[in-house]
Amino acid sequence: MKNQNPIHVFATWKVKEGQVENVLNLLQTVHDQSIKEEGNLFYKIHQGHSDLNTIVLFEGYTNEKAIEEHRNSDYFKEIVVGKIVPLLDTREIVLTTPVDNLQ
Repeated sequence: MKNQNPIHVFATWKVKEGQVENVLNLLQTVHDQSIKEEGNLFYKIHQGHSDLNTIVLFEGYTNEKAIEEHRNSDYFKEIVVGKIVPLLDTREIVLTTPVDNLQ
C-alpha cells in the first residue's frame, strides 16, 4: 500500500541574486504553518555553504494525501507559489520514500 509509507520531499531552490533573505523570511512562515499540518512529520530548511543562494528543504509527510493537502493549502499557494517562486532561478523537487530495509 503506497499510501501507508511516509513521503520525504527534497526541494532544491536556486534563489535569484539579492533575494535570499526575502526567501528565508517568507520560509519562516511556511515552516510555522507546515509543522501545524496533521500529516506533516517535519519541515527543515537548509542553506548551501558554498552558495548561499541555494536553499534545500527537507520535508516529511505521512502519505501522499498529506502532501496534496500541503500543496493545496491557502498559505502554500499565497506564499510559496505567489511570493517565493518568482524569486527563484530554478526549483527542483524530488519525492522519496525511505528505504528502511537497507539500513
